[in-house]
Parts: sequence; structure tokens; C-alpha cells
Amino acid sequence: MKFAGRVWRLLVGLKDGLVLVFMLLFFTLLFAVLTARPSPAEVREGALVLELNGLIVEERSEIDPFAALLSQTVPVGEFEARELVRAIDAAAGDDRIEAVVLDLDSFLGGGQVHLQAVGEALDRVRAADKPVLAFASAYADDGVMLASHASEIWLDPLGGAIVTGPGGGQLYYGELLDRLKVNARVYRVGTYKSAVEPYLRDSMSEPARENYAALYGALWEEWQAHVKKARPQADIARVTSDPVGWIEAAGGDLARAALSAGLVDKLGSRQEFDARLVELVGEDEWSTELNAYPQTGLEPWLQDNQIAETGSAIGVVTIAGEIVDGDAGPGIAGGTRIAELLDEALEADLAALVVRVDSPGGSVMASEEIRRAILRHKARDIPIAVSMANVAASGGYWVATPADRIFAEPETITGSIGIFAVIPTFEGLADEIGVSVDGVRTTPLSGQPDLVGGFTPEVDAILQASVADGYADFIAQVSAARNLSAQEVDRIGQGRVWDGGAARQIGLVDQYGGLDTALAWAAAQADLEEGEWYVDYLGREPGTYDTLLRQLLVDDSKVARADIATLFARQQEALGGRLVGDLERLLTTRGAQAYCLECPPSLRHGASEGRELSGWLAKLAALFAR
Repeated sequence: MKFAGRVWRLLVGLKDGLVLVFMLLFFTLLFAVLTARPSPAEVREGALVLELNGLIVEERSEIDPFAALLSQTVPVGEFEARELVRAIDAAAGDDRIEAVVLDLDSFLGGGQVHLQAVGEALDRVRAADKPVLAFASAYADDGVMLASHASEIWLDPLGGAIVTGPGGGQLYYGELLDRLKVNARVYRVGTYKSAVEPYLRDSMSEPARENYAALYGALWEEWQAHVKKARPQADIARVTSDPVGWIEAAGGDLARAALSAGLVDKLGSRQEFDARLVELVGEDEWSTELNAYPQTGLEPWLQDNQIAETGSAIGVVTIAGEIVDGDAGPGIAGGTRIAELLDEALEADLAALVVRVDSPGGSVMASEEIRRAILRHKARDIPIAVSMANVAASGGYWVATPADRIFAEPETITGSIGIFAVIPTFEGLADEIGVSVDGVRTTPLSGQPDLVGGFTPEVDAILQASVADGYADFIAQVSAARNLSAQEVDRIGQGRVWDGGAARQIGLVDQYGGLDTALAWAAAQADLEEGEWYVDYLGREPGTYDTLLRQLLVDDSKVARADIATLFARQQEALGGRLVGDLERLLTTRGAQAYCLECPPSLRHGASEGRELSGWLAKLAALFAR
């Protein structure tokens, strides 16, 4: 028995040793992956190829390799809008790049502000007498908007294009919660604060419908104006007013219908598209593939075009995604993380600070934590500008109040000045299944909050008073920052959401313009001439981009090519994500929220939906999951 025990201990030791060796090898590989960078030598004369297999975002979310392996999912590809613009602008003035290619076969979209910024950069390439070519198997609204800036738009003959416009249905759970005997206790201030309506109603209220109609109407007008300016031959009215008649006139051939409406220029396969690039930039002598042409990808191109850092630094802090308590992010705006970035930058002697906001808001406490950190920079008497991207609403506007000047685009969604809290209690369900609550209380608050027995009237009153006080604080901050009376702010507040054009008219925004405009203003206020300053993105190394880890994970599980049916099917996948998100929002412990559920779902979250891993990564994930 002693011998058997020794053998067993030896085997256990060998197993533990092998596990240790494996883990050391894994972490060594992980370190190499995280620190890897593409080689600038990969830059070649020919075409700059932008393979946008994913989303255009303000800030990429962070990939947790262990979570990805254990859950066997990873985020889809994410491309920061400012990096795309920088890459495209560099291509416009570089003789090595003869054409720019937009590969939109797996493009999942982006906000209108980001699409407009990238589109304007593509216009600058065309102004430099360089062609821009786009290819996809199917185009939806975002793809149509981006591709409209191309000199040639190609479509697979088996594909199609469709324009749906903004808007759509919202999910309402009022009747479901009644059937489940769940009491969604709502505390809110704001006639238009419809973020809580899904838990109370079975349909949209009239004030919310009024707000949605105005907001989506403005966004739709801006989208049409943008596409028509970039592509005058596109017959958007025909495509959207009678989509069935438009497609039937082409015999049901969606590709031919897109061609007839001027949404695309040419129908052709990928091979024919590549052959067209060979005509423009020449043949790739290093490749034996059919119709190969010399090309450079986004990552090596960015690495080859680093931005020089000379002069004074103007800091840019990014607040992207839902604002939450703690250290979350990037891609989610963790209040503590962002406040710490701002506090660390106090030692950097910044000449000015630009706060870039692309957030629907979230936690009031986290929003206030960020606002106070911004105020510590303002106390240094430096210019503070806020640059709003696609959305800067609720908590996203809360953090904007310290600004000396606020910049937004007409398509920016902002406002939503209001606060709410939702707490579910289960007294009805408990009674239904025969569970009761009884006891002795020494005060009206003893044993409260009681999620099973329900809240006392005193608890309800305290929570409503707390939310009302938070709204009053919000009103006071906006009133002082925007030089408006509290009554005027309350009138334009009440949780109502505004497009950027309306927000400028009512005084919530000072000036139209993107991040570059805000940076130029901040530099001028700091008495800095062009060439005397550079941009310091807080929390990021200048010029960094996706690590090899992201490339390995994302490339291993690329978004599949899509036809029109696939585009519609993706909406059902998004619906599942909304169901999960709404349920989590109801059941997760949260404080008071300044959050914009009225904003389009695609703009409310910084991180993209996960996808199932495939290939060797799936096998590795399976080993970890055992």
C-alpha cells in the first residue's frame, strides 16, 4: 500500500508539474500576443484595404482572453472611427497608395456621426484623384451610407441592398410582469423619461411616441441628406416609399433592383472586383492567387503612419458606452477608471482637455465621479471642451456640464435630462406560491427594503424623494453650465431626447463640429498655433491598435458573408440580446440611473455582441471548459 501511495503521489506531482508547465507556456504566449505589433514592412505600394468585418465604434472594448475561451465567444471586430479617419487621410496624401478599398462584406454598421466622419475622409481621398471602391454581398442602411462615398460600388449578383430607415418596435413587459406577479417599483422624474415604460406598460405612451417621432424623423432626414449629397444618383425615395414595387419591377432580383435605383454601380463577383483592382493598381507579383493585387491592411498602415508628438499636449478622455460604477472598460465607461485617468493626467500639465462622449449615460454616482474629476482639471484654469459623438444623453450629458464649450453634430442624440430607478419586489409571487412575511418592527424602516414582503410607504417615499433630489441636482448643474434658468432647463428636460440640431437651438449645444473642431477650439483657447500641440489620448499609448490577440480571436471567428435574408436574421439575434439586457437591467442591483433607453439600441452599448468561437480556438476553449 505504501508503494502504491508513493506511485500515486508521483503521478499527482507529474500532473501538477505538467499543468504548471502548460500554464507557464500559455502565459508566455499570452504575453507575446498582447505585446505583438504588425511590422511596418508589411506596407506595400498599391491599395489600402479596409476590411471592416464588424462595427465602427468610438472606443474598442477590451477582450478578456479567459472569458472568451471559457464562454467560447469573442466580440466581433471593432474599428475606432478616429483610427479609420487617420488611416484614410494618410492614404490621401501618400503616393504609395493608389486606391482605397472598402470591404463591407461583413460590415455590421456604426453610428451616423462616425459614418459621416469616415465618409468625409473618403471624400478627401477622391479629391486627391484616387479611386475608392466598395464591395459587399449585401448593403443595409449603414453600409449604403458609407459606400455612398465610393467612386465605384460593387455588389455580388446574388446579393442586394435595402434601406429601412431608423425606428422600429420596442419591447414592453408590463403584462408579463403582471402574470409573473412581479412588482416593478419605478421611481422617476420626467414626463418623457420613457426608460421605465417597458416595465410598466404594454405599449408606448403618447409623450414617448412624440419624442421618438421627432428624434427618428430628424435622424432620417440627416441620413437622406448625407447620402443624396454623396451619391446624387441614388433614388432613395423610390427605394423607401414602395420597396415591394421597386423590387418587383426588377423581377424580384434584389441586385438588379439596387442597380436600377443607383444604390450600386456594378454587379460582379469578388473575383471580378479583384480584377478591377488589378486594372487600377497592378498585379501582385508576390502572389499566385487569381487576380491578386498589391495591398496594405489597416494595422500595418497605421503603424507606418504614427503621429509625431511635439509641443504641448491637449488631453482627450473618452467616455464610451454605458456609464457604470467601478473600473470597467474600455468600451464601457467605468466611472472610477475614467476618474483615475483624469487624476493621473493632472501631473501631465495639459494645455487643454477635450472630453469625447459617446454614451447613453448610466449610473448617477459614476457620472458624478467623472464630472468631479473633470472639474479638477477646470480648477487648473485650462480650456475644457466636450465633443459629442453619436449619443451623449442622460449621464452622457451630466458629464458634459463642466465644459466651456460643447460640440455636437446634427445627428448627435443628446439631452434626456432625467433620472429613474427600478427595483422589483415579489410580494405578489410570494403570495401566489404560499410564502408570507411577518415579524416585529421597531421603526417604519425595520427590515426594509423587503423584496419578498414589499416596501413600506415610507421606503417608497424616500426612494422617490431621492430620485427627485437627483433630478433637481441635474437641473441645477445644467442651469449653471448653460446659463439657463432652472425653469427653462426643466422645460427642455423631463427626460426628453433631442437631436443635435434641436439641442443647439435650445442651448444644450454650442456649436456643430466633430472631435477635430473641438481640438482646434481648445488649442486656440490655449493660445497654441498649428504645429505647437499634439493630442494625448488618456489611458492609451499613442498610435496603438488591436493586439495580435484580438486579431487571432476575431479573425478565427469572422462574421459570415451576408445576403439580405441574413441581414434580417441578424435583427432577431439582436432581439435576443435586448431581452437579456432588459432583464438584467431589471434584476441587477443598481442605484439611480441617468440613462437613455430611448436612444437607438445600436448606440446604447460600447461592447458588441459575442460570437461563437470556431477552429483551433474552439478546441482550446473546450479544454478550458472541462
